[in-house]
Amino acid sequence: MTTIKDIAKAAGVSVTTVSRALNGYSDVNEKTREKIIAVSKQLNYSPNTLARSLVMKKSKTIGLLVSGMTKQSGKDNLLFEVLRGLNQFSAETGYDLVLFSTNSTKQREKTYSQLCRERRVDGAIIQGIKTDDPYLQEVVDSDIPCVLVDIPIESETVGYVTTDNVLGAKKAVNHLLELGHRNIAMVNGHEFAFVSQKRLEGYEQALQEANIPSRTEWVINGAFEEEQAEHQVYQLLKTHPDITAIYCASDLMAIGAMKAVKRLGLCIPNQISIIGYDDILLSSYMTPSLTTIAQNFYEMGFEAGKMLIEILEDKAKSHRKLLETRLIVRESTIKNHT
Repeated sequence: MTTIKDIAKAAGVSVTTVSRALNGYSDVNEKTREKIIAVSKQLNYSPNTLARSLVMKKSKTIGLLVSGMTKQSGKDNLLFEVLRGLNQFSAETGYDLVLFSTNSTKQREKTYSQLCRERRVDGAIIQGIKTDDPYLQEVVDSDIPCVLVDIPIESETVGYVTTDNVLGAKKAVNHLLELGHRNIAMVNGHEFAFVSQKRLEGYEQALQEANIPSRTEWVINGAFEEEQAEHQVYQLLKTHPDITAIYCASDLMAIGAMKAVKRLGLCIPNQISIIGYDDILLSSYMTPSLTTIAQNFYEMGFEAGKMLIEILEDKAKSHRKLLETRLIVRESTIKNHT
């Protein structure tokens, strides 16, 4: 195996110069650096990343920590898209990426800091963590930098990336209002998700601005699960048949809502219009295809990676990033004729 001593001998420089050139120090003459890099390639030099991380006290590795990875989460492409975006940015900057998951059992055994140190990551992006999760406080208190997806907390070592969920929800409800719907129900996610709070806020704001009173009995909890949403919507529509449109805070819940409507023998969109949120891959393949609010999860992962590395390298100008959403009109919403 080629060592930096072999490179130094071949290049006619000291071992220290080789080390500093390969590690990007600015005090090495550029011609010397180019010569050292050329020699290292000729000798097929491969750095010992473990030894380097011990010396530099940095592993050049970041992690994606996912909480609550379940069979349900496999139905959408959110995690994959975030991972894809994060992987793209880390590759462009020379950082390695590891994926590791946690749950309530693991959290009782190991702290956030312990998990990160065991996997030798310099920092982590965290997705899927609930607002009541004790890990959240550990993240804030830890000296290991992290970027949260969809939880707006920031400090010297903590940043976040999210979308404007209030505005996204208003886009969804305003679309239904523009189609003439006035009896609009909402299927929200569980109460321990920040996005649930904001998407409910947007729903209520849109109705208020249209001078339509919101009815608490028309807001149901689908827990971001297809089956739960199907059950809740089935019961809701049996009790309140005057509802003409349903806004769902996720596409998976919208798919469940569509199943409930069909079980009741109703037609989508002629009798019930349904709009979702996320624009997951399945939404365009549904029958009818699902109108939704699109989020760019690839961009979310890319920006989370960018922010984390900027924090690690003391280059971060901001610890918050708010991304845009857009309305995608498909076949599941139509003008209200009742």
